[in-house]
Amino acid sequence: MPELSEFLRTHLEPLRAQIVSAKAQLERLNAQIESLVAEETLPKGLGRLTLGLLDGEVCDWNRFKHRKAPASYTGCCPSEHSSGGIQRSGGIDRHGNKHVRVLLVETVWRLLRYQPLWHARGKLIARMKAGTALRKKTVVALARQLAVDLWRWRTGRASLIELGLFA
Repeated sequence: MPELSEFLRTHLEPLRAQIVSAKAQLERLNAQIESLVAEETLPKGLGRLTLGLLDGEVCDWNRFKHRKAPASYTGCCPSEHSSGGIQRSGGIDRHGNKHVRVLLVETVWRLLRYQPLWHARGKLIARMKAGTALRKKTVVALARQLAVDLWRWRTGRASLIELGLFA
């Protein structure tokens, strides 16, 4: 590998120090977030960092009184265009928490791989083979269901086993 010129080295060294510092700080923050859920048994495919971030974004799962509330909070609900007797569903409304939505979609892809007995997977798995567009829509629907399942689990309404998730 060729040596850098002195000019480049003097300009890049401060940037390198900033990158190393930022990486160390990020690792410390990740460890703090993971320590918040360190004592819990997690389903395979749902990591400590993901659950810690979800808990941090939601703050209190008990604030949702019924299952539609956590689903709506994610912004993964279909929009509706209704007039008179005609009712049409559109794309997701994206009116919820973007960070939660991203974390849920990422988690769904992992759960599809590691949780073959997840009850929501069984309902929609046939749609996953139809094509790319329908696969992505199905994953968003599963993310909405995962939000409800996490709410049921985190508030004690259901156990992981009842949801078809294993540790």
